[in-house]
Amino acid sequence: MTQRLLPDPEIEALIRRLNQEARVEPEGEAEADAAPPASPAPRAAARFALPEASDEARAWLRRLLDEARGLHASDLLLAVGSAPVVRVHGQLRPLGDGMLAPQATAALCAALVPASRRIALTARGVVDFAVTHARLGRFRCNVHRERDHWAAAVRLLPENAPELEQLHLPPAVARFAELEHGLVLVTGPTGSGKSTTLAALVRRLLARRHVHLVTIEDPVEYAHPHAGSVVEHVEIGRDAETFSTALRAALRQAPDVLLIGEMRDAESIGIAITAAETGHLVLATLHTGDAPQSVHRILDSYPGTQAETVRVQLSISLAGVISQQLLPRKDGRGRVPAVEVLVATHAVRNLIRSGKIAQLRSQLVLEQGAGMLSLDASLADLVGAGLVSAEEARPRARVPEEFESFLRARR
Repeated sequence: MTQRLLPDPEIEALIRRLNQEARVEPEGEAEADAAPPASPAPRAAARFALPEASDEARAWLRRLLDEARGLHASDLLLAVGSAPVVRVHGQLRPLGDGMLAPQATAALCAALVPASRRIALTARGVVDFAVTHARLGRFRCNVHRERDHWAAAVRLLPENAPELEQLHLPPAVARFAELEHGLVLVTGPTGSGKSTTLAALVRRLLARRHVHLVTIEDPVEYAHPHAGSVVEHVEIGRDAETFSTALRAALRQAPDVLLIGEMRDAESIGIAITAAETGHLVLATLHTGDAPQSVHRILDSYPGTQAETVRVQLSISLAGVISQQLLPRKDGRGRVPAVEVLVATHAVRNLIRSGKIAQLRSQLVLEQGAGMLSLDASLADLVGAGLVSAEEARPRARVPEEFESFLRARR
């Protein structure tokens, strides 16, 4: 059982104090709110304006982040009417029973948002950013509005990018870090460890050769050291407006490797494919469930005639797809990834070129000797090794009959 750093009563007392302190409004604020705005624009600005951050709120926020670190949580969630909640090994756990009042949540969000991101937050009502605390480490943050209140989701990041071996990924994944060019996709649902896998691939790559690497992220999660290479981190919303504008600019900077935090639209997908086709190594993420879905997602981003051209380009440029999801370990000690690996062999390229995407799943099974691994085989491996229960693995199987067959072969 994980040991708390702060007893529950202390967390609850902290929340009570925060709620009480945050109710004290600055002199004149009520009058200012009551006065009608001169135009709709000031009204929107006032609605999305956070209060000034206080030293007390910063101290309270540090205590909550410290508690989350001590529990080895992946996330801290702050929302009105709820206790602060952490996600530990995929499960939500409240920090005490005290509920955050609207003013208290606003005070914590104000302490979280750096001054440089307040203009964007006031304009849009939502902002993504990353912050580093000297003692507590690095955090990826999303501050947003919900039901006319402030809320925040904070992802706790490791201090350094992990080694691939620490992530329990199949050996075939490491081969992608040795490539000189091509498109490598890391896919999976939100919270499946895509960014961590990308960071581990970059760490492996930088340890083996010197390159010019440009990362384009929203926000930047891991700050990779130069260590003989040249590493540039471009943050969307701060250094560039969009992924597509950042990608176009990066291609004029003579990079060897591009890391794209997320391919969000047809334009950024097209630029990434072209970059991979013209001699760059491109590492990127997609929010898709498995390897065949990833290929479908790319092709579905384009209208019919254009999709045919992109299909040919993708058959040439794609190096591989890593699709992953996290499952709770049987012993309760964290989570472990189930991973699908698609390697762009000659047969895979032919299937993509001819539009036979549905046959990629069968190819994963047929070419296991080439480093391929289906999700069902990976799930069966985890169960066979005693890391995951069959009850946890079975609902995640893509083809239940194949999973059961793999499972029987491993017993």
